[in-house]
Amino acid sequence: MPKISDIQETPNPNAVKFVLKEPVSSAPRSFQSAEEAAQDPLAKALFDLGHVVSVFYMDRMITVEKDDEIDWDELLPKLAEPIRAAASINEGPPPSMVEKQPGNGDDPRLQQINQILDERIRPALVGDGGWLEVVALDGNTLTVHYQGACGSCPASISGTLMAIESILQREVDPDLEVIAI
Repeated sequence: MPKISDIQETPNPNAVKFVLKEPVSSAPRSFQSAEEAAQDPLAKALFDLGHVVSVFYMDRMITVEKDDEIDWDELLPKLAEPIRAAASINEGPPPSMVEKQPGNGDDPRLQQINQILDERIRPALVGDGGWLEVVALDGNTLTVHYQGACGSCPASISGTLMAIESILQREVDPDLEVIAI
C-alpha cells in the first residue's frame, strides 16, 4: 500500500502528479478511458470516482488528469483513497504497450534515439508527471505518443515536440521528422 509523499502541480492545469514513497509499477502504464482501465484495479478505481479522463503511472508516480467540471480541491481527497489502497505491480508492461513498441528492427537510429530519450528527454517529462513512448520509426518519420500530464498539455505538442525534433535532427539524422499521436 503506497503512501503519498507529495502532490505536485504539472504544467498541464488539468493534471496532478502524486509522488509515492513506494513504487506501484515496474513499467509505465497509461489509460485514456475507463474502458481501457477495466482490467487494472488502480486505474479502474480512479476512473470510477468520475471526472478522471486519464491515468498514468510508473515507479513512484501517478498522474491523474481531470475534466473541467470539477475543481482539484474537491477531487484530490477522493483520489487519495484508491491510491493509498493500491497494490504494487511488478510485472512487465501490459500487452497493449508491448505491441506499440517498435521491434529491435534493423534501423540503427532507433537505439540511438531511445538512448537520447532515456538520458535527456524522459527524465524531464517524468518530472512533470508524463512520459514519452516511441510508437514507430518509418523512414525519416518518428512517431511518438505522450502519456500522463504530457498527453493533453499544449506545451508538449508545441515547444517540447519541437525541442525533441531539434535534438534528434542534430544528433541522429538531420532529415528526421517527429510527430505526436
